[in-house]
Amino acid sequence: MKVLVQLGWFFKQQRKQYIIGISALVLVSLLQLLPPKIIGIIVDDITDSSLTASGLTKWLLILGVAGILMYIARFYWRVMIFGSAVRLSRTMREKLFHHFTKMSPSFYQKRRVGDLMAHATNDINAVQQTAGMGVLTLVDSIATGGFVILTMALTINWKLTLIALIPLPFMIFLTSYYGRLLRQRFRNAQEAFSHLNDKTQESITGIKVIKTFGQQKEDIEDFTDLSTDVVAKNMRVAKVDALFDPTITGIFAVSYILSFFFGTKYIIAGDMSIGDMVAFSTYLGLLVWPMLAFGFLFNIVERGNASYSRITELLSITPEIKDLPGAISERPKGDLEFNVEEFKFPGDEALALRNVHFTLKKGETLGIVGRTGSGKTAILKLLLREFEGYKGSIQYGGHSIHQYKQQSLRASIGYVPQDHFLFSTTIAENIAFTNPKIAKEKIYEAAELAQIHQDILSFTEGYDTIVGERGVSLSGGQQQRVSIARALIMNPELLILDDSLSAVDARTEEAILEALKQARTDETTIITSHRLSAIQHAHKIIVMHEGTIAEAGTHEELLAMDGRYKEMYDLQQLEVMVERGGEGQ
Repeated sequence: MKVLVQLGWFFKQQRKQYIIGISALVLVSLLQLLPPKIIGIIVDDITDSSLTASGLTKWLLILGVAGILMYIARFYWRVMIFGSAVRLSRTMREKLFHHFTKMSPSFYQKRRVGDLMAHATNDINAVQQTAGMGVLTLVDSIATGGFVILTMALTINWKLTLIALIPLPFMIFLTSYYGRLLRQRFRNAQEAFSHLNDKTQESITGIKVIKTFGQQKEDIEDFTDLSTDVVAKNMRVAKVDALFDPTITGIFAVSYILSFFFGTKYIIAGDMSIGDMVAFSTYLGLLVWPMLAFGFLFNIVERGNASYSRITELLSITPEIKDLPGAISERPKGDLEFNVEEFKFPGDEALALRNVHFTLKKGETLGIVGRTGSGKTAILKLLLREFEGYKGSIQYGGHSIHQYKQQSLRASIGYVPQDHFLFSTTIAENIAFTNPKIAKEKIYEAAELAQIHQDILSFTEGYDTIVGERGVSLSGGQQQRVSIARALIMNPELLILDDSLSAVDARTEEAILEALKQARTDETTIITSHRLSAIQHAHKIIVMHEGTIAEAGTHEELLAMDGRYKEMYDLQQLEVMVERGGEGQ
């Protein structure tokens, strides 16, 4: 019952609905007591030949009224209790989703999407069952069971009632034992389902890669193994689940045997009438459901307990990046000063950055080049406050970036990542993602700056073209340019292009850079790239190597140094010549 206590916060919120629902449920339990008693009275009247037409009509009318009241009460308890359980499901999903949006990147590095989805689907459904069917079975087993036992003892024969209840302690012991087994097995089954969810999500997302490398057979085998594991662990749950009904039914069979054996003796002795015995056996039949419900209760609650603990464990993880008390709510603007002595990503032993220092004046463009893993992206992640725990400081507009609210800081930065993510909606809605109500003219302006406007107009549906999941219907270059337009629509103080021109041709790259230069004369830009052509125009260029700045200066100054930058430049010039068939520029 631990999970019901833990859900106390929700029961308090919905106390009115639960009070009405439980009251209706108790009313049904009371009204159910009438038919057996009335049947017993009618049987005795028939036995005594004292039943009259008016008497029979009276009892039938009472039964009819009781039936109508039970119909109404059953409607209301379903609406109130099950309706509240659905609201709990919605509340828990909203909590989880809100929690996911607050989490730092390291949270997602440690957890897979399929597992998080399993928490938001199967686990929440199990908790919903606890707040709905669990509350129903708890109240019904106590109310109906309690009322029936009291009625049997007080109005028929208390001795026979005690005899009939002798096997019940065995049922309580066994169902409690089954419940403990069920909790751990259900948790294992949910974890197995999470792994299967992970596999399904990864396989569907990476289906092109799987087919390209001809790994369909191996992927199906992996999926089959995981699916088999899910089935096996759910079968272990089902085996325990299957023990409840036979156990309860068997114990009640013993109760019936004892009741009829000793009830017959009491009738012969004159302590009970035949009508009393008929009523008693009918009441005993009414006890079957509360006792079955008691078994269901253990089943439902233990499933809910396992799932709720998985959810609360996830919700207990605190975001690594938090706003300071009294954080600045204004968007930062001005000069950018980056001074980081040391930084390493969580879980890594090697330093990602060391002794990286540069200043970027408002309106300037910074180019960052270097080999993969040299620290380019690490600089950007720190600027975006996706990671902390570094030695040094990052100042933006005269204040440490820690002094700004995260929302304010990121609202000032238009970030175009290497991994472009487009939503499965229209191109216009993807571009206007940060401001869905923005005028269409502004969307067109951003698209023109990103050199994607003409491409969009060539599509049959134009800006209303659905791009598919992750922009699957667009080429890599088109995806990059839509992402750039989405960043530009924010009118950011700082635009960051993280190797975001790699999939466009040289002519388009040049057109984009020229358009940005003309349109963003007073805003700051940072461009990381492997292609030097993308950063040659920058006011300042830094060359990263093994997490530190190896060289810094303008394009001309770096060429004059005859170092790493010059080596990269010469190599890329050679590649251009080869592409052109060996002709010079």
